[in-house]
Amino acid sequence: MITRKSAPWQLPIEAATPEHLFFNRRKIIKAAGVLGVGALAGCNPSSGEAQTASGGAYPAPEADLDFSESAYTVNDDLTSYDAVTGYNNFYEFGTGKDDPARYADEMTVTDWKVTVDGRANNTGEFALTDLVDYGALEERVYRLRCVEAWSMVVPWVGVPLSDVIAKLEPTDEAKYVKFETYLNPEEMRGVRRNVLDWPYVEGLRMDEAMNELAFVAVGVYGKALPKQNGAPVRIVVPWKYGFKSAKSIARISFISDQPRTAWQKAQANEYGFYSNVNPTVSHPRWSQASERIIGAGPFARRDTEMFNGYEDQVAHLYEGMDLSENF
Repeated sequence: MITRKSAPWQLPIEAATPEHLFFNRRKIIKAAGVLGVGALAGCNPSSGEAQTASGGAYPAPEADLDFSESAYTVNDDLTSYDAVTGYNNFYEFGTGKDDPARYADEMTVTDWKVTVDGRANNTGEFALTDLVDYGALEERVYRLRCVEAWSMVVPWVGVPLSDVIAKLEPTDEAKYVKFETYLNPEEMRGVRRNVLDWPYVEGLRMDEAMNELAFVAVGVYGKALPKQNGAPVRIVVPWKYGFKSAKSIARISFISDQPRTAWQKAQANEYGFYSNVNPTVSHPRWSQASERIIGAGPFARRDTEMFNGYEDQVAHLYEGMDLSENF
């Protein structure tokens, strides 16, 4: 039985995407195809089927979740499954948006292990079932912003990041948590090129990581995460731009100093450590005041909200900070 809690952004059941529309999504997407591939451009969005992670731990059987009653939802239509899983940024498989769809199946996700090190009482190598309580999965529907001002509404399945961190018992010296993505050149052809400084690294301040919105996802739309979406386990940080939500987590490190992330090392003037959704701070090459709504046609846009609409939940984390400097 899933325990749900009320949240300020909880909505009634009538706000959900109608069931007949969701299950006719392939027809809808096919019809939308005349608009061109650009209409489906998303942050994590191959059309490949989801793969189970740790010996079929999830979803076996496939979860039957009712996202209309999610305690974590937004007042927007869900992005279709095909869009969420069909067009990706996952540079480990190549820089082309269709590269993850073509090549992600080469990655091995069975018997997954996560190494935990640094300033914590519980370190070592952990199976996913040691970190994630698969008997207490929640469904959460978030609006996510992506690196190039794209917007999606994704029904993730997983557990609060704070629950995982609590099991690992970081010490008082742990001021940041760093995440590293799985790295295997034999399975990930994209890392054979020096596009980024591999492995992919992201991080959060500890208070950010412990916020109720930070999330560890193991599924999407009631299915196991597809590999191109970060199987078998990924981070979701919905008030930040999409690249902050590291995929296919292989290492978690508790550290004292702020880590240099992959995109900071590549282009520090464009991608800061915090990367909070902020319509008042433009990317050097484009405005972030509005974003395209994925799957809603080439001209559908919405105004970008501060902290992606979650200002009530996270603004206190940045009190006294200049967000134009700490971007």
